[in-house]
Parts: sequence; structure tokens; C-alpha cells
Amino acid sequence: MVSWAFLSQGHARRWTLLLLTTVFLKGVYGEKRILKQDPHYPNLSPLAGNKPAKFDPPRDSLEELRHALETMQSDYFKIWLGKWPDAIDWTAAVMGTHMSAALYSLTRSLEYSMPGTKKEGQRVENEINKYFSQAITYFFGEDHFAIRTQAYDDMLWVVLGWLENIRFIGEHNSLHYPAKSDSNGESQWYGKQFEDAFAHRARVFYDLAKKGWDTKECGGGMTWDPHEKTYKNAITNELFIAASIGMYLHFPGDSNCSPFMSMDDGSDDGSDDGSDDEARIVEEGDGVCKSPNKPAPAHDPVYLKFAVDGYKWLKNSNMTNAKGLYVDGFHVTNGKCDKRNEMVYTYNQGVLLSGLRGLWEGTGNLTYLDDGHKLVRDVIRATGWKPGHGLIDKRKESWAGLGRDGILTENCDAAGTCSQNSQTFKGIFFHHLTLFCKPLPLSPLIPGKTHSASKTDAMLHRQSCKEYAPWVARNAQAALQTRKDGRFGGWWAPSNETAEALPDKAVDYRNRLERKRDVYELTDVQLAAMQKKKTNHRAQKLKPRGGEDEDLNDRGLGRTVETQGGGVAVVRAMWEFVNMYNQD
Repeated sequence: MVSWAFLSQGHARRWTLLLLTTVFLKGVYGEKRILKQDPHYPNLSPLAGNKPAKFDPPRDSLEELRHALETMQSDYFKIWLGKWPDAIDWTAAVMGTHMSAALYSLTRSLEYSMPGTKKEGQRVENEINKYFSQAITYFFGEDHFAIRTQAYDDMLWVVLGWLENIRFIGEHNSLHYPAKSDSNGESQWYGKQFEDAFAHRARVFYDLAKKGWDTKECGGGMTWDPHEKTYKNAITNELFIAASIGMYLHFPGDSNCSPFMSMDDGSDDGSDDGSDDEARIVEEGDGVCKSPNKPAPAHDPVYLKFAVDGYKWLKNSNMTNAKGLYVDGFHVTNGKCDKRNEMVYTYNQGVLLSGLRGLWEGTGNLTYLDDGHKLVRDVIRATGWKPGHGLIDKRKESWAGLGRDGILTENCDAAGTCSQNSQTFKGIFFHHLTLFCKPLPLSPLIPGKTHSASKTDAMLHRQSCKEYAPWVARNAQAALQTRKDGRFGGWWAPSNETAEALPDKAVDYRNRLERKRDVYELTDVQLAAMQKKKTNHRAQKLKPRGGEDEDLNDRGLGRTVETQGGGVAVVRAMWEFVNMYNQD
């Protein structure tokens, strides 16, 4: 007789799942299987009893990704400036993230080893090196001094961007530049030398942003803006969770003291005119970098704790609506989050997903994956689609909360009144969905620091994500239809439908433009926010409405680097999900 006394609660749940789950594999997606839900993690399993929707995976998704990336870089990136000049500071950080993520997919698209690879491998390597070189120029072109004075969410986009680049460096290095005995085990790829610089920037901005964590108001959570401490929103808290767990998992450590100058560096001549005060930044505690310099270690459990605490607060903050979607946030009055803004944006549903995937890997707690799958399904349903079934309502005009006809949509898309902020949101969602659905490792990637999945857990996560593949491909193919000269439009489901009214008690304070005298202009509230954040939203370039035969994606700001970045992200998601779909 087997004794179960030795099992912890977590192990007992794992055994329950193993005993409840019977799997019959016959080929790939669509094969017959019986999957019974574990009552502790009801959302981890594929939707029980569903007959998966038929799906013919696109065959050219990798080439479409290449084309989308090439257009983003050739049309919008200026290498002599080292940036996308029409982007604003935080959206530029997101464009850098999309570029690095695309390289992560490209480096995994073909097996080859350098040097001495075959012709096709050399082509991919040259393509990767071209774009990585542009990432290096962006490191120097990024206006990092300006971003330090902006809101906490702006700072955290910078953290995620450089962590994504570090993640790509590690993957490319391990896949194609295996260590050799005559190289002391070191990589031969030139990009590895930039890892320390990227890590340092991630650390600097993380340390600046974490000052937004506040326990005096609303019992915790991140404040949105250090200059206006009266709002706690979903995106800043989701970014803090994702950045914290990203620092725990991917930050390689940093021993660079700059810009934290030593107070005892041997250069003090006894004078102090205050000119160095700004350089001697006190980040926390005793703050200044003293001799010997204090390095920031890799996989510091402090980052993990911040992520765990951040999600605990967010989950209990009452920031989701009746559809299970995250609203924008709370206004704070007398220390209480008492007035909720019911506005729903796509990116508020996305950034948290990568954070939850990372929290599972850092803790081994399946609840994080369970919560993530529930959120994904709630989002998909809010576009009028049900995972495993397809369209819920065949009427294309039926608005479901975040879209219609199975296409993810911002509220401002139909009116053509989206700002650069909103034009960026859908791409952010698909980027983080792709990170969430990365297959779970069967052995710890960082022994002693991270966790692995059982074969059953890994299979359930994978099969649940496979159910999302037809929906992802539907959105990518819709986005591809909006291209003009290779440039993606922002509204992926252009039609004659009128804009949906805002939800009750919702204020679209960041992303809405108003039509005045046949020209789309920025609202007073939006202009005030732009002035406060010192960003250039190119208001002077807004385009007037055309005639009945107009391209609906030419209205408002038209096609921008932000809409192109969205195209890159959703097409990359299609390639990754199709790969998952086609694999046993």
C-alpha cells in the first residue's frame, strides 16, 4: 500500500491532476483526448468537452514576420539618429522590444552553427546581425535622461525592452555559437559584449521605478506618476510585476556603478559647488555607490518578492470588471482607491500575462498559470470568439467588449481617434500573450532558482495555448489585410461600424482624439497629459477625414511606427503559435 503522508499540499495537488487526467494523443491539434479538470486549477486545462475549431495553419508566417520587421526598420528607424524619430519615448521602448522579440523568433527559425554554416544559415545570421546592430544604436539613441523624469510606467517599458534584448542574446548565443575548447568556454558572437550595458540600463530604470511602490495609500500598489500621486492604474502595476519577475529570471547582474558616483573615489579636492549632486543619485537606503562598489546580483530574491507582492495587491484590488477584464485604474482620495475608471484597453490585459508566466517559473505555483489562462480566455471572449469553438456571434456588428468578429480592437479604432498610445496597445497584448504561451520547461532553466513542470502540467498548458492559435492567426491575417506599401494599419477590422460608446464611468483620458472642423484634434485632457510628460505626439500631423472610399486606416494619425510595431507583434505571435500548433 502506498503511503501519501510524505506529500506536501502542492505535491498532492499534482498527483490529483495526474490521476484525473487521461490523454490520448493521435497526431496534432484536433486529436481525440479526454482531459478532466483539476478542481484546484480549472483554467489550466483546455476547455473540457470542446471540439476544437478547424484550423488550417498559415504556411508563410515567418516570411510575413520578416517583411513586417524590414518595413518597420527601413521606413521608420533612422540609424544615424539611433531611434524611431516619430515615436514618443515609451512607444520607442516598445518598438525596441518588438524588434528584439522578432530576433528571438528568427534565431529559433533555423538550426545552424557559426562559423562555417550553410548558405541559408548565413542569410539568417546576417539578417539578425543587421537588426541587432540597430538595437545597439538605439541603446545610444534612446532618450534615457528624459524618461527618468517621466511616469513610472514609462520607466518600466525601458526595463522590459532591455531585458527582452538580453533574453535574445542568451538564446542566439547558445543556439548558434556553442563554446569551444580553445575559447575558454566563451561565446564567439560579438553581441554578447553588449549584455552588461543593457543589463545596467535595465537596473537603473528598475531602481528608479520601484520608488512608485507605495503602501500608504490603498494598502499598496504602484503609483502611476511621481508628479501626480493621485492615481493607481492597472498598467503600472502589471509592468512592475512583469519587470520584477523579468529581473529575477533574466537580469545577469550588474557591477557598473554609473551613474551612482562614489562619494569616496579619491577625486575629492575638498570643494563642493553642488554640480555633482545630480550624478550622486541616492536610489535607496544609503544609496550612493561607495567603494568598493556594490554589485547587483543575478536572480536576486528581492525581485521575486516584489513580483509576488505586486500581484497579490493587484489581484485583490478590485480592478477587473464583470467580463473579467482589467479596467484602467483607481483615483485616490484620502488614501483610498475610491473612484474606478471603467475604461478598458487591450494592453491592460496583456502585460500581466508575461508576469504570471514568470511568477510560475519563479515559484512553481500553478495558480499563476491558472489565472493567466482565465484572463486570456476572457479577452478572447470579449472579441466575440470562444476558444475551441470559434465565433460566438456570427453578426459582425456585435461588440463584445474588446472587439467584434473575433478581432481585438481598441474603442478608438472605429472612430479613427487613436493616439500613438492606443496605436501601440494591441501589439503589446500579443507580445505578452506569446511570452505567456512559451512551453513550460521540464527541468529548471536556472537550477536552485527556478522551477520545472511535470509532463502533465506542461502538456495542459501547451494544449490550452493551442486552443488560442486559430484566434491569434485570425487577428494576424486581419492585420495583414490592412497593409499599404508594407505598412500596417491600426484598425484590423475596418468596416462601416460606428464607434462603440464608452462604458459607464469610463474616461479615455490618454488615447482619445476628438473631431473638430473635419480635423482630429487632441482633447484638453490629453494635451495636458502630454505637456506634463514632455512628449511629442505629432498633433500637427493629424489627417482629415476623407470621402466614402477612404482607407479607414488613413484617418487620424494614419499608419505610424506604432501600428507597424503592432503588425510585427501579431505576425510574430502567429508564427510562434503555428509552430506550437504543428508540433506533437
